[in-house]
Amino acid sequence: MSQEPDAKAEPERPNPLKEITQPFVDLVRAPRELWGVNLPYFLEGLVYFGILGYLAIYFSDTVFKGVAHADVWSHRMVMVQTAGITIAMFFLGFVADKYGVRRSLLAAFSVMIAGRLVIAAAPALGLSPGLWGGLQIATLCGILFVVVGYGMYQPAAYAGVRQFTNKKTASMAFAMLYALMNLGGYLPTFAFLVRDKEYLGLGIKGAFWVYAGITVLSLLATYFILSPKTVARAMARAKAEREAAGDESKPDASKAAPDPEAPAERASFGRRLAQWLRRHPLADRKFAFFIFALIPVQTLFTYNWLVLPQYVSRSYAGWIGQKFEIASNFNPILIFIFVPVITALSYKRKVYNMMVLGTFVMAAPAFLLALGTNFWTLFGYLVVMTIGEAMWQPRFLQYAAEIAPEGRTGEYMGVAQLPWFLTKVLVPATYSGWMLEKYCPATGATNPRPMWLVFGCIAITSSLLLLLARGWVGKDFKTKAA
Repeated sequence: MSQEPDAKAEPERPNPLKEITQPFVDLVRAPRELWGVNLPYFLEGLVYFGILGYLAIYFSDTVFKGVAHADVWSHRMVMVQTAGITIAMFFLGFVADKYGVRRSLLAAFSVMIAGRLVIAAAPALGLSPGLWGGLQIATLCGILFVVVGYGMYQPAAYAGVRQFTNKKTASMAFAMLYALMNLGGYLPTFAFLVRDKEYLGLGIKGAFWVYAGITVLSLLATYFILSPKTVARAMARAKAEREAAGDESKPDASKAAPDPEAPAERASFGRRLAQWLRRHPLADRKFAFFIFALIPVQTLFTYNWLVLPQYVSRSYAGWIGQKFEIASNFNPILIFIFVPVITALSYKRKVYNMMVLGTFVMAAPAFLLALGTNFWTLFGYLVVMTIGEAMWQPRFLQYAAEIAPEGRTGEYMGVAQLPWFLTKVLVPATYSGWMLEKYCPATGATNPRPMWLVFGCIAITSSLLLLLARGWVGKDFKTKAA
């Protein structure tokens, strides 16, 4: 006798090994147009994170050498790039829509090449170091070029994937981007082969030239692989596939011509502003509390490029300090492995519980570094922190999508990124440079344990806030982690 399907059947348990390997299997089989996006995206991940890991050290040791509070100023200069890119993407995301993916990618790489060449060449131009000296100004100009280029680049890359795929193949294509981003972010681990005197001995300045050269390769790969004929053929095929699958978006007739008698049109600017504020996602008190409660634990992300490279190079003797890139770039490869594994283990868990537990697991290992400076505390910090990140970070946007009213998911998910932007500003602008300068200076004795004690206390505040708000905010979480 036939039976009706069980509407409440449990979702199939994810397969960690398949989740890890499938993006690379798909990459080999990917059409030319996706290779034209993916290969440069992989190279750009290598370049971006490679330079980012060196910037604070470069500013402290070269640009601001001998300047009072050099670490403070160096962290603020890094902030210009990290926060500036977020702002630039907000204003320049339209470029791909207006000028096309290929043109936007080529323009983005051209601008980034110019910026990275300026950064690499500045030390050789005989410019004066020091606060607001010629070397700082030139490097700042290079960073601003990179900010503008990256503001066009990432939206264009994602737009390309969306245009070249349909509903059936889009998830595979975005999974490839995620995998390549993490793999590219891990490869600067081996940059010591370029920098260290035991190998090529080019130093950080030489590494900047290498990274600028790799950006040129990204431009060439985009130009030749993503040819105009390839783009036209890919978009035509994707459009036909979407139409065949009923996935082609149709214009909304209700939005085609606004009603002149609508209250919003008749209302004054003040009333329209008040209405917008009442409808804004941050007007939802639970949503606002939740996303801002995550700011403390997100400070740990910023330490990966602001604090870890200098902390490891200054505090650890032997190969750990000499090859500090190994520690400061360990997170991407771990997160790539841990996310599918932890997803498989926790797919039946409620999202809010995973948020509370994950933020706690991520924050707690900072206290390991407060216990001492040795290989095991550093290794434990990197591994356990990444496990915690893999537990809660994928659930974050799931909640933003879940709590959003019908038809406003994108708006809520966009606002959910605001605390991450604030973290990239607040940490370097307020305390990271001061803490490093006080407890882990470039010269003299170091005692970084109090610094990590403070960092741990800050980060674990997120877990405490979420735990205290369980009865208020937690009841809005209806789904499981899967």
